[in-house]
Amino acid sequence: MVAVNEKPAAAPPAVPASCERRRISRNVVLLSLAFMLHFTAFQGAGNLQSSVNADAGLGTASLATIYASLIVSNIFLPVVVIKWLGCKWAVAASFVAYMPYIAAQFHATFYTMIPAALFVGFGGGPLWCAKCTYLSVVAEAYEEADPSSGPAADVLTVRFFGIFFMIFQFCQVWGNLISSTVFSLGSGAPKNLTGDLGDVCGANYLPSAASGGTAASRPPDEKIYIVAAAYLACMVSACLLVGIGVDSLSRYKEGQRQGSGTGLSGFGLLAITLKLLKERDQLLMLPIIIFLGFEQAFIGADFTASYVTCAWGVENIGWVMICYGACNSASALGASWLVKATGRLPVVCAAAALHAGLLAALLAWRPHADDRAVYFVLSGVWGACDGVWLAQINAFCGILFPSREEAAYSNFRLWESVGYIISYAYSAYLVTWVKIAILYVVLGLGMAGYVTVEVLFKRRKTDKELL
Repeated sequence: MVAVNEKPAAAPPAVPASCERRRISRNVVLLSLAFMLHFTAFQGAGNLQSSVNADAGLGTASLATIYASLIVSNIFLPVVVIKWLGCKWAVAASFVAYMPYIAAQFHATFYTMIPAALFVGFGGGPLWCAKCTYLSVVAEAYEEADPSSGPAADVLTVRFFGIFFMIFQFCQVWGNLISSTVFSLGSGAPKNLTGDLGDVCGANYLPSAASGGTAASRPPDEKIYIVAAAYLACMVSACLLVGIGVDSLSRYKEGQRQGSGTGLSGFGLLAITLKLLKERDQLLMLPIIIFLGFEQAFIGADFTASYVTCAWGVENIGWVMICYGACNSASALGASWLVKATGRLPVVCAAAALHAGLLAALLAWRPHADDRAVYFVLSGVWGACDGVWLAQINAFCGILFPSREEAAYSNFRLWESVGYIISYAYSAYLVTWVKIAILYVVLGLGMAGYVTVEVLFKRRKTDKELL
C-alpha cells in the first residue's frame, strides 16, 4: 500500500451524512463492478491460453511472462504510478495496460503475446495497490461522515473488501460463459473418438505429443476473434465505468491522507520484504504460499488442457470453470464462518486432505467426454479448496506480522507469483502425472511448514496471555 498523494480539490459542498455515505457505497459498488467486468475478460482469456494458443507453449509462456513482470511491478511501480495519477486514474490506466494482451489474440505470436504480457504484469501492481488504497481511504471517509453512528473504519474496511470480492468473483462466471457460448455455437455433433482417451489425456497428457485422436482442436479463428472482441468491450466498459462513475479520492481528503500502508518507495519495500525472509515464520510459510501459485496455475492451464480440452473439447472449458469460480467464491465466504466455530487450523487441514484426494483422483481417472459430471465435481471441489487457501493463508500472513503487513503481503504476492512462473514454465514440457507429483511434494512441504507456524504462533499467544 502507499500514501495517497492525489491533488486536493476544492472542498465539496456540505451534504447530509446519509447522502455522503450513500455516495461512498456507490463508489465501492461501481469500482467492484468495474473490476468484475475487466477480469471477466482477463480471467476468461487466461483460462483458454493453454488450449487455444498451445503451439510451442505460447499461451503458458505468456502467462509466465505476466507473473514474472508482476513481481517487478508489485515492488517498484505502485508508489510512482499512484502518486502521479491518483488511485482512480491509476486503476483506469492499469485497465488500459491489460488491453494489448486481449488484442494480441487477433494475431497470437511470440512477437505480439510476450510484449503484451509484459504490459499486463506492469499494470497489475499499481492496479491492485490502488484498489486496496481506495477502499481503505473511503472506509475512513465513511466513518468521518458521521462518527457518532456506525462501525469503526477498520470494520468498514473489512466490509468494503467483502463487498468487493463478492462482486469480483463473478468474473469467472461471466468470462467463461462468454467463451463457452461462442465456441459451442455451430460446433455440431460431438466427435466420434476411437481408442482409449486415457492413453493420451488426463494424467498421461503431454502437450508436445498431443495430436489427433483426441477432442483437442483449436476453435476457428472467427470464433476466437468474436470472444476477443467481447473481452475487449468488457475492458473498455470497465475503464469508462471507473473514469465516469467513480469519484476521485480528492473528494474525501484535503492535502494528504494516508492509505492502508506506509508509503514506502519501491526500494524501501524491497528492503523490508527481503528482511522479513530472515524470520523463521516467514521462511516456514513460503512453501504453502508457493503451492497457491502452483495449484491455481494447474487448474487454469493443465487441468483445462489435459482433461477438459483433450477429452471433451475446448468449447467446454468455460462451463467447467464456471463451476470452479462459483464454488471458489462460496467457499471463501463459508470457510470464514466455519473458522469462527472451529478455528483456522482444522479448516486448512481439511482443505489439504481434500486437495490431496483430488490429486489422487486426477491420477486415477481416465477422462472421457461422457464423464460430464466428473469434470464439474472435480473443478468445483478444487474451487472450494482454493477458496479456503486464498482466504485463510492470506489472512494468516497479515496476522503473523502485525504492523508489518505491507512486507508480509509483498512477500505473499512475490512467492505466489514464483509458483505461477515455475508451473507455467514447465507446463508445455512435462507429462501431467509428473506435474501432479510435484503438487503433492509442494503441498506436503507447505502443510508441514504451515502447521509448524500455527503451533508456534499459538504457543507464543498462550505464553503472552500467561504473563
